[in-house]
Amino acid sequence: MEGFIKVITSEKFYLPFVYVIVGLFLYLVVNSVINKLTAKHKSTRGRDKRKDTIIDLSKNIFKYIIVILIILQILKLYGVDTTSIIASIGVFAAVIGLAFQDILKDLLAGISIIFDNHYMVGDVVEINGFKGEVISLGLQSTKIKSYTGEVFIIGNSLITSIINYSQNDSKLLVDIPVSYNTNINKLEKILDNLRDRIENIPSVRGGYELLGVDSFSSSAVIYKIVVDCICNEQFGVKRKILKLIKEELDKNKIEIPYNKLDVYIK
Repeated sequence: MEGFIKVITSEKFYLPFVYVIVGLFLYLVVNSVINKLTAKHKSTRGRDKRKDTIIDLSKNIFKYIIVILIILQILKLYGVDTTSIIASIGVFAAVIGLAFQDILKDLLAGISIIFDNHYMVGDVVEINGFKGEVISLGLQSTKIKSYTGEVFIIGNSLITSIINYSQNDSKLLVDIPVSYNTNINKLEKILDNLRDRIENIPSVRGGYELLGVDSFSSSAVIYKIVVDCICNEQFGVKRKILKLIKEELDKNKIEIPYNKLDVYIK
């Protein structure tokens, strides 16, 4: 009985449990702090992949640090030279790093992309000359789907150039060719009357502006307008704007010139 009491009261018996309990308590505290700091993000979880990744990555990093510290303390308690273990881990990590340096480069680049907010899932980007929508953003690679359906997969460390079209609205420039006989003041009044209808088109952000006469072609005066719209939606928006303009020009009997061909039969 005395031997049993001596065993359970020895530091080597109960201290490991204390370390585990302290480590668990520390992890819960850190987890609670992270949850409080990101409380506002809970309602949008699943929609903001960048924040999801950062939160999960932070929790995992703290968890593994705590686990490693507990293991080292327990080993030290039993007389193991943890200094040599740490040195061995360093050497082992260096060997692993050399063997998997490309993967590590991808991981570090992925962390940099996420924390620096270069792009996120759903953004329209151009990476290394390939343009499309980001459909997957991982720590190791990024997947982009083009408008025509091709999927481009690239390691994060191989990304050398990024153009993000989604961080700002797109400027849509529309050319309107009219006859040289057209009264420009009348044309501007017609286009200005279309303002509300154009700004109410889905995907239009406003910013409708009459820029004025842009150039003179061989058979037409080119009038230019500009409108702000959601990135990658400008093609559909342009078609709707041209339809509205064509209807109004027809109603007001303003001619849109077209090429004519005279054929002489000898």
